[in-house]
Amino acid sequence: MQPNSSQPPAIKFEKKNLSSTQLLDLYASLLKPRLIEEKMLILLRQGKISKWFSGIGQEAISIGVTKALNADEYILPMHRNLGVFTSRNVPLNRLFSQWQGKQNGFTKGRDRSFHFGTQEYKIVGMISHLGPQLGVADGIALAHKLKNENKLTAVFTGEGGTSEGDFHEALNIASVWDLPVLFCIENNGYGLSTPTNEQYRCKDLADRAQGYGMESHIIDGNNIIEVYSKVSEVAESIRQNPRPVLLEFKTFRMRGHEEASGTKYVPEDLMNFWQQKDPVENFKRFLIEENILSEEQDVHFKNEIKAEIDENLKAANEEPVSEYIEINELNDVYQEFIYQEIKTNSETETIRFIDAISQAVKQSMQRHNSLVLMGQDIAEYGGVFKITEGLLEEFGKERVRNTPICESAIVGTAMGLSINGMKAMVEMQFGDFVSSGFNPIVNYLAKSNYRWNQNADVVIRMPCGAGVGAGPFHSQTNEAWFTKIPGLKVVYPAFPYEAKGLLNTAFNDPNPVLFFEHKALYRSIRQEVPVDYYTLPFGKASILKEGEKLTIITYGAAVHWALDTLEGAELENIELIDLRSLQPLDKETIINSVKKTGKALILTEDSLFGSLASEISAIISEECFEFLDAPVMRLGSGETPIPFAAALEEGYLPKKKLKEKLQQLIDY
Repeated sequence: MQPNSSQPPAIKFEKKNLSSTQLLDLYASLLKPRLIEEKMLILLRQGKISKWFSGIGQEAISIGVTKALNADEYILPMHRNLGVFTSRNVPLNRLFSQWQGKQNGFTKGRDRSFHFGTQEYKIVGMISHLGPQLGVADGIALAHKLKNENKLTAVFTGEGGTSEGDFHEALNIASVWDLPVLFCIENNGYGLSTPTNEQYRCKDLADRAQGYGMESHIIDGNNIIEVYSKVSEVAESIRQNPRPVLLEFKTFRMRGHEEASGTKYVPEDLMNFWQQKDPVENFKRFLIEENILSEEQDVHFKNEIKAEIDENLKAANEEPVSEYIEINELNDVYQEFIYQEIKTNSETETIRFIDAISQAVKQSMQRHNSLVLMGQDIAEYGGVFKITEGLLEEFGKERVRNTPICESAIVGTAMGLSINGMKAMVEMQFGDFVSSGFNPIVNYLAKSNYRWNQNADVVIRMPCGAGVGAGPFHSQTNEAWFTKIPGLKVVYPAFPYEAKGLLNTAFNDPNPVLFFEHKALYRSIRQEVPVDYYTLPFGKASILKEGEKLTIITYGAAVHWALDTLEGAELENIELIDLRSLQPLDKETIINSVKKTGKALILTEDSLFGSLASEISAIISEECFEFLDAPVMRLGSGETPIPFAAALEEGYLPKKKLKEKLQQLIDY
């Protein structure tokens, strides 16, 4: 049903200072996504596309915002923002291929809808978890600011997404750092079927900006002139005076959250009210009344757009369906990284584990001018472990940045820096706190290169581990949370030499790296380490002791437990492998050693169930079964949270059980 053409316009338009040419361009731009959607709804009913999230009724927001931005300014849209893509002139055949899961789509059939980005058109698509893209916008805007570019970034969310913690974290960061971000809320009345009165209690979502000291505006999201004019004005102001601004667009979703869910939950009078405020039909009526648009021109616009749709849809339909080619899939999980070994003949010095980490961070900052450090208390204070102490004086506040306590949005910010051509390091104050930033790590950083060829050049440092009496929330070794996630690299050194060389490599690698640093090793382990910069490769384990009786496979602090235990004469001729890198894992060294010794013990500080030790045990069982003289054995910590009291923690950890376990395996 279209609005009643005999009624006066439900939207009051003012031409402002826009020319007839500009107004007609806005109208044609509004028509295009509307006509594409109408075509897609037909294809959905025919089963030719699998799902559709309609933006009918909301087109003026996408068009107005995109037209107000410059072509080289990033936009982060949602799944109802087709107009962002059409206004940036993204080829329709590629959009149609994307929605059909074909190789010419932006994700090569790996993701659907608008879950993709394209650097060519400066668009960064959403993920289904909604919130993380707000932090990503912060990072993109931060990069613009650090590069002294007078550009802003626009990011969309719905009114439902404003309830997520990521929304508040992202606004807080943008406010504290004066980031040029345009936060666009499309308030369309419902989060799927949940009305706004069940989502929030403030009168207007724009009011939330006050809590962040942020400017805000409420805009009629169905009035294309108001959207375009106001956003143009605000955008130019942000370019001249970088800061975040919150815009709330009042609008309505005329179809279901997605087509299958329908709109039966919407009261009929409310639906009728918004039907009369259709952004396309009202603007058309206004242009005709102002003698700017004729019926003949309107027909011409529609025929031209429909012909473009049909032509590009035909091209997409003729493309073959996607086929699974394993090597292609595997090769796109990570961005290619050609390791460059950098050796040094510099003098060495005896330093602690913590000093090696500090040196790597400092020397990598010197080599990579685009590297930005972020973390709680890392600037003036130098971090809770003093690893970044002194870096503020050398590199300045712009590159060594204290953050609010908002792990999720800071990880998103790191991703945004990478999207905009920079590098980022995030220090988790304690590795345990990564749980507050888990979603963007495993769902955004890890999957972006596979989904749309956008790497995440991010290192996340993870002070971890027990043995220091810190209790359940500061002592976890949670590497197993990440080793199973394709797209992440996980490194866990045991010595200062490896810590420095591997961390330098992590900063060179364009992929996301989780770098685990055991707190108990920080000031207890010393080693001769080159003073100058050098690198070490990922995926290469170290054989610390050679032997033929059995193989111990371990990493982190457990390496030192094993070394201490093997000092006894009765435990000679045992091979000890320090993995160093957990993902990628040096399977070759493990398999060759076990084939030689015939017995294997995997030692981990983690609890055993679901641990990396279990995975390594499975690998050995599959690859070395005929060479085994005993069952593959594992030794790990207790199946409880990590206790605080010294005696309880000692009982929890497996160190004191190692000698007995080794003897059991020897005697088998």
